[in-house]
Amino acid sequence: MDVPPPETLPLPSGPARLEWRRSARARRITLRIDPAAGTVVVTLPNRAGRTAGLRLVNDHLAWVENRLAALPRVLAFEDGACVPLGGVPHRIRHVQGARGVAWLADQEIHVTGDPAFLRRRVGDFLKTEARRRLLALIPAKAAAVERAPRRVTLKDTSSRWGSCAPDGSLAFSWRLVLAPEFVQDYVVAHEVAHLRHMNHGPLFWALVERLTPHRRAAVAWLKAEGGRLLRIG
Repeated sequence: MDVPPPETLPLPSGPARLEWRRSARARRITLRIDPAAGTVVVTLPNRAGRTAGLRLVNDHLAWVENRLAALPRVLAFEDGACVPLGGVPHRIRHVQGARGVAWLADQEIHVTGDPAFLRRRVGDFLKTEARRRLLALIPAKAAAVERAPRRVTLKDTSSRWGSCAPDGSLAFSWRLVLAPEFVQDYVVAHEVAHLRHMNHGPLFWALVERLTPHRRAAVAWLKAEGGRLLRIG
């Protein structure tokens, strides 16, 4: 069956965007909120259609409204905005006539060029910075577990801060660069530990504790503040 096109969901608090997904692996219709985009997402199994999906949404309208209302405000990449880098506030400053693209100076992210491209250039800068900082954390931890990742990629995920594939490939959300350094250290340690233990058993957690002292503090921080990172950009 085809995937229904996006549509507007009328809510008492105002319209919301409703997006549809289809999954051959899904056994039932599921409903979730995409925290980054602020949209309502319904995933349909192959045999389910829009009517059944709308029925689920209408049965959970109060939940949808509450979840949308609880989302942190959007913090856009624009001149004068203050965004976290390593958990430290940095102000975005558009610099006219300077050479280069983007750089750090005095807790500011300086960006040159056409203001129309500022948002993209700040995003590109932060992704480059994320790669630099996260890659720097891997070698010592990989040496400690005597495993080297096959490759490391950065993604923009809304549900996982990091992942380890069975072939030893690691992936991280670039948004981790916005989080404090102790959070970055924990997430890298967590995924590197999976290079030896592809589970969450006692041996895995014991290894995580060896690789980082920040597990409990980082997990608590991500639970409390992680949703805010998804609304930045």
